[in-house]
Amino acid sequence: MSLEPRIPRPAARIAVLDPEGSVFLFRYDNEEVGIHWAMPGGGLEPGESPREGALRELREETGWTDLTPGPLLCTWEHDFTRMNVPVRQHEHIYVAYGPRREPDGDDRIRALRSAEGMLGWKWWTRKELADAAESVWPPELPRLLAELDGREA
Repeated sequence: MSLEPRIPRPAARIAVLDPEGSVFLFRYDNEEVGIHWAMPGGGLEPGESPREGALRELREETGWTDLTPGPLLCTWEHDFTRMNVPVRQHEHIYVAYGPRREPDGDDRIRALRSAEGMLGWKWWTRKELADAAESVWPPELPRLLAELDGREA
């Protein structure tokens, strides 16, 4: 384990849920933590609120401009290395409801996804999420979504 100090990095994400309750996740590959799945989102820009950042990141990564961040699902912190810089990322995760669809595929968005190590995407049912063989961020996502629905994971 590295003793190198970690830089605080505020971030925000959106758990986009379709009408059946499936959640949209990107598949990432990070050289330090490996393959994992996470919601659209990322670091905040200076002066940006978590809600504003979540909406901007959603637009930049998916091309979707018609969703609004709803209630706060959770906050969580995790450590990883981003662009050779060790960070401690503090995330606000919001919920948004929308149609089931694929992300926009224009060249700018595809280039951004590639640069961020995004390997693909998938709409996950609650059962698939609970049984996931690869890491899901945050690890408590199945339980959090079940609590949102008022049912057990």
